[in-house]
Amino acid sequence: MSSIKLGEIGKISMCKRILKSQTNEQSGIPFYKIATFGGTPSAFIDEGIYIEYKEKYSYPKKGDILISAAGTIGKTVVFDGQDSYFQDSNIVWIENDETKVTNQFLYYFLQTNPFITTNGSTIKRLYNDNLRNTVIPNTPSISEQNKITEVLGSLDKKIQINNQINQELEAMAKTLYDYWFVQFDFPDENGRPYKSSGGKMVYNEELKREIPEGWGVEKIENITICHDSKRIPLSSKERANIKGNIPYYGATGIVGYIRDYIFDGDYVLMAEDGSIMTEKGNPVLQRITGKTWVNNHAHILEPIKNYSCKLLMMLLKDVQVMQIKTGSIQMKITQKNMNEIVVPRIPQSLLEVINRKLELFDRKQIALINQNQELIQLRDWLLPLLMNGQVKV
Repeated sequence: MSSIKLGEIGKISMCKRILKSQTNEQSGIPFYKIATFGGTPSAFIDEGIYIEYKEKYSYPKKGDILISAAGTIGKTVVFDGQDSYFQDSNIVWIENDETKVTNQFLYYFLQTNPFITTNGSTIKRLYNDNLRNTVIPNTPSISEQNKITEVLGSLDKKIQINNQINQELEAMAKTLYDYWFVQFDFPDENGRPYKSSGGKMVYNEELKREIPEGWGVEKIENITICHDSKRIPLSSKERANIKGNIPYYGATGIVGYIRDYIFDGDYVLMAEDGSIMTEKGNPVLQRITGKTWVNNHAHILEPIKNYSCKLLMMLLKDVQVMQIKTGSIQMKITQKNMNEIVVPRIPQSLLEVINRKLELFDRKQIALINQNQELIQLRDWLLPLLMNGQVKV
């Protein structure tokens, strides 16, 4: 086995830029950032501009490697070949002929974070020369590369399947909740859909919509216990010194794994600052369970008054963040504003029934989330061992 530089396996260049003035927010060919690759596009261009763009410039083909070169350095995706366009200076493209290194092996090698960055004027950057000089040590044969990527790819495929199942379960839970408590067609005393069967509705000033007669409203502070005072942030250096199997949560997800915990139970997290809302403008929510550690970028809510975690998440999912956030550049949801969120007061009889139904989805989703955490830890443990030859397939 011999070492090889990335500059020796293919062409490395920046994806070409389309000017912002040529984009729109409606429809057409989608624009992706690496951070949202394959997700929700942030802008579009007309098909004519896209065709002209591809005729004028070289363009990634399906399977090529794309790497973020600014901001979150080194985030890597394998291009899926779908019609889309990218932003110059933010995305590096490796056009690899795969005679020496397969794209799949290259993708997993890049997950080991081998990058040498250069300090720009304001932020760290990954330049083309940095990548060209990045070395893959002891590069295995193509057949060995395929064996390695088959193992890692199987783990990633199972994680992806679990995520897809979870998305379907979430959609089913949302459909049930919306039918009962957005359309208000929960079963009435005769088992018929309340609103569709002529159930009386009255306008509620606080919610700015109609709700069933006799219902009231609740503030989030009256149906939850907020545990923000127990949060303890840890630096990356501190986390590195206490690595373990317990998830350490930030505003939008798991940041790492450590060997200690603050919380042990069932909670809902709402992002407090940083990335505090989804593409639709709703709060970023997480469902956590068991032993966990949470930093100070997420509010920690424990439901009370016979509310379950799943029901609490459903109640919060449609909140408009722009109505409760503070700050314009550094947005934040304060604890005070979160506590003031108003939701319908669901009668006790319905609470008992909906909690039982949502619990079925919740248990299945939690099981899949836990399994994915184990798979991710296994993959991340195997990755460097397979890449440096300490473990053979």
